Amino acid sequence: MIMNKFKRVALIGKYKSPEIEEPLLKLGSFLEDRGVEVILDALTAANISRTHYTSLDLDKIGESIDLAVVVGGDGTMLNIARTLAPHGVAIVGVNQGRLGFLTDLSMDGMQESIELILQGNFVVEERMLLEASVTRDFKKEKEVLALNDVYINKGPDGGLIELQVFINGGFVFFLRADGLILTTPTGSTAYALSAGGPILHPSLNCIGLVPVSPHTLSNRPIVVQKESVIEVKILTATDGRVHFDSHSHFDLSCKDLVKVRSAKIPIRLLHPEGHDYYRMLRQKLHWSDSL
Repeated sequence: MIMNKFKRVALIGKYKSPEIEEPLLKLGSFLEDRGVEVILDALTAANISRTHYTSLDLDKIGESIDLAVVVGGDGTMLNIARTLAPHGVAIVGVNQGRLGFLTDLSMDGMQESIELILQGNFVVEERMLLEASVTRDFKKEKEVLALNDVYINKGPDGGLIELQVFINGGFVFFLRADGLILTTPTGSTAYALSAGGPILHPSLNCIGLVPVSPHTLSNRPIVVQKESVIEVKILTATDGRVHFDSHSHFDLSCKDLVKVRSAKIPIRLLHPEGHDYYRMLRQKLHWSDSL
């Protein structure tokens, strides 16, 4: 008999997505048949009409499980990853649509892939997070973890935002632009890519700084080492905001200081053996399309 690597598995579905119910319950039954205790996220359970599984609030799940299976999309994965990262819980992502950058298992093949992972046939990928804070008048107003990026922008109604950027206490550049993206390697294939930033392999430990529509074309993306402490001072921001993974934001004022550094804890993603990051890029970015 093959022993399961994981004994307690949490199932977490995309919030208020009714089409998640059937595949989630099938996956739950599949896991139970293999002797795995199944726990549902409380919000997921509230949107399922019939279930006998124990449910826990998301902030409690991390204390009591070995593995989390997230069924939804990359947006769902971002939120779950930030919450579970402090607990060191391994996470598997199943995409309900086309394969994502984070949720790389398909609905059609999820049971076969989960079977392999339960048996220990997987690779572990650690991805860094950003730890960000906003300080105003020497008082810390907000502290957030971000897996993709921290985006400082001018807001919908304001003119160009003006910023000063410091790295490890040293002045680097002045920026007048629509905004500035501070990105992890994971986030390099999100908004930073659309803004002209480089694709950073997720195994790298670094932070990208990507200006958005800079007033001066000499303001180019740069990449700095993981240990860097980046401080962005707001000089002019009529309607400025800072966004964290597009899940939360904070309104900015002149002289606010946004501080970003790598978090002490990473997230742990599991993939079936044979996972190929470049194959995923080819599929998502259509690099294989004929000319």
